[in-house]
Amino acid sequence: MIFISSVNELRNNINSLKKEQKTIGFVATMGALHKGHLSLMERAKKENDVLVVSIFVNPLQFGPDEDYERYPRSLEEDTKLAEEKGADILFAPSAAEMYPGPMFNTVKVTSGTDVLCGKSRPGHFDGVATVVLKLFQMMQPDCAYFGQKDAQQVAVIKNMVFDFNIPVHISTCKTMREDDGLAVSSRNVYLSKKERREAPLLYESLQRGAGRVKEGMRDADSIKSEIMLSLKKHMDAVIDYVEILSYPSLKQMDRISGQIIIAGAVQFSKARLIDNVIIDVNGYRKGQGNVSHYDEI
Repeated sequence: MIFISSVNELRNNINSLKKEQKTIGFVATMGALHKGHLSLMERAKKENDVLVVSIFVNPLQFGPDEDYERYPRSLEEDTKLAEEKGADILFAPSAAEMYPGPMFNTVKVTSGTDVLCGKSRPGHFDGVATVVLKLFQMMQPDCAYFGQKDAQQVAVIKNMVFDFNIPVHISTCKTMREDDGLAVSSRNVYLSKKERREAPLLYESLQRGAGRVKEGMRDADSIKSEIMLSLKKHMDAVIDYVEILSYPSLKQMDRISGQIIIAGAVQFSKARLIDNVIIDVNGYRKGQGNVSHYDEI
């Protein structure tokens, strides 16, 4: 595995790979690698000639009161994990390397950010889109891999790729979970013992909401209310949001139809957790589960 921290060195290596007509699979991370990241690497390695992984804690996507400075950083351990998963190139630039001066241009996301995480994190997805566009320009990957847990992020990136005709395929991979159902996240280390016991209830409540859809309920507000009541009863956390939206367009709906996302976010003392369930309402049949297979958004 080659460790690279310079944009110029990265481009030289990518150009050589392109001349050899190697396909490139790319996994973008902010480090603190966990089994969710590793599962993305496994799939990217399987489906491409070359696996490129980036580790960069992007300051543009953190608000002034968020956890940029204390975001977990473990580059030495992350390097070992990436190499074990077969990464051919690990790109770990400094903030000064990625942003050598004030930005003259950034990406402004104009749709799909006034809901879910974007509603309480103004500018967050502008920062995400900007850094991902820069990384795509540097890597020129054939395929990039993202996890379903950050479903709004995936939608924003896919829409950006479509709008700007970026020649990269976005593959969405299922959320990796602990044995009790909690979505794997770098921020889980911030949970107290009590909070860690309660945390899986977020996903359980969203699943119950999906179950109500399976039973035939189509009123979005009623299902959201049931999920909220469940969270308030069983979790000592502040509820940021519970939403049911069309997906990936992320539009509000009164009556549920088509492919939807049932999503929630809660704030514990030091950790904000998000999770979601994505289902095709039309795929449900009486007495059956969701008969459509969700893989690509």
